[in-house]
Amino acid sequence: MTALTLSTAAAPGLRADAIVIGVAKGAKGPVVAPGAEAVDQAYDGKLAGVLETLGASGAEGELTKLPAPAGFKAPLLVAVGLGAEPDAEPAFAAETLRKAAGTAARALAGRKKAAFALPVDGPGAIEAIGEGVLLGAYSFDAYKENGAARSARARNGKAPLAEAALLGGKPRDAAHKGAVARAVAVSEELNRARDLVNTPPNDLNPQAFAQIVQAAAKEHGLKVQVLDEKALTKGGYGGILGVGGGSASAPRLVKVAYTHPNAERHLAFVGKGITYDSGGISLKPAGHNETMKCDMAGAAAVFAAVVAAARLGLETNVTGWLALAENMPSGSAVRPGDVLRMYSGKTVEVLNTDAEGRLVLADALWAASLEEPDAIVDVATLTGAMMVALGTRTLGVMANDDAFRTTVYEAAEEVGEPAWPMPMPEHLAKGLESQVADMTNVGERWGGGLLAGLFLREFVGEDIAWAHLDIAGPAFNEGGPFGYTPKGGTGTAVRTLVRLAELTAEGDLG
Repeated sequence: MTALTLSTAAAPGLRADAIVIGVAKGAKGPVVAPGAEAVDQAYDGKLAGVLETLGASGAEGELTKLPAPAGFKAPLLVAVGLGAEPDAEPAFAAETLRKAAGTAARALAGRKKAAFALPVDGPGAIEAIGEGVLLGAYSFDAYKENGAARSARARNGKAPLAEAALLGGKPRDAAHKGAVARAVAVSEELNRARDLVNTPPNDLNPQAFAQIVQAAAKEHGLKVQVLDEKALTKGGYGGILGVGGGSASAPRLVKVAYTHPNAERHLAFVGKGITYDSGGISLKPAGHNETMKCDMAGAAAVFAAVVAAARLGLETNVTGWLALAENMPSGSAVRPGDVLRMYSGKTVEVLNTDAEGRLVLADALWAASLEEPDAIVDVATLTGAMMVALGTRTLGVMANDDAFRTTVYEAAEEVGEPAWPMPMPEHLAKGLESQVADMTNVGERWGGGLLAGLFLREFVGEDIAWAHLDIAGPAFNEGGPFGYTPKGGTGTAVRTLVRLAELTAEGDLG
């Protein structure tokens, strides 16, 4: 991954392949952003005019390259748009800096070193820029030729940016060093989640996923427990077994736990981990199967967040539950009309085998509830209905407590993961009534994303705050890259979960 360094050096004398500056959209044209004063001075204060001549406006995501001024040791200047010029402090929002840094880092693939002279007004800005660089430079090249050629062949023949110097950062300042350390820990784990989502399902089945967790747990001092098909059968995990019964790859329930000796609170994360979703007997139509390796993005986010919490040394206990299965059609697959007895004891009539995520989550939610954590947050690529409602870049937030839903929503927005609070109308629950079982796994079509939340709520223990994050839209980017978001797996929800763990450690979870 790209190396991050802090530097107090002036841009003109810094040896690098490129210098990145910010340009904002002012009332009368582009405006050079703070951090680039030395660069602007080299243009006799006329850099904004030069950029405007080249077509730059300062719009968010805009990128303009031009030769560096005479006397600079770096040959290239990269101006990245920051959007509208702010009229109040803080000068630029963290997410604005994060996106700008990501855009520039991606454009500098193949370069050895770049200096980022973006606006820095404290540790928060340094952390945002660092995250943007590390996330924007991400490249998944594990399947491009062989190991020896990976780095050289990545990103169409260009390796990711090797090093980024963050100008304005103080190498000896504890807060600045801490900001870089947090950016590295969170970004590395988020990129781990991206790697898992991008890995093809022939290499990432439930057993392989569990082995990856075990290896990471050993490295980071986490406790891990893996329930295989025998243990799941003995324990009565009917939801996970039912979904995974049609596959040659048996299901797993993985518990990975981080504990801190001074912890006073306990937070549980539950992730949907369908390593491939064919829809089962209710087979998905043609054109809807190609990206279904991403249906384990919730479990990947939970796993990455637990490891990040450990790396950050947060004073709270965090337990991740990964409900892993492959949903395939076969002679042993669950059928529409079958009734499953869940781990909680409730029975569910399966009317649609493609509504499988809620079945594996139900078992994991109940397992998490038995430990009586202070709160549970589940993450899942659960419903196409949520994409219809919120599009492809916004996750939906539901909860059994309005205050907790607000806390989760605000945490997501704070870290730059677009979210929207969603209701759980009680009248929709009638659609889950069954004549032969305690409930069905699907109801009416309208409000399907909300009804899925109502289903999951039935498997959360009493008096436990619970939130459900439906990341069906933003978990996998099928379009072109933007900001620090690549094409493919995005790592959505990792930063939200980490922030919630921090709030728990601080006693501010709500």
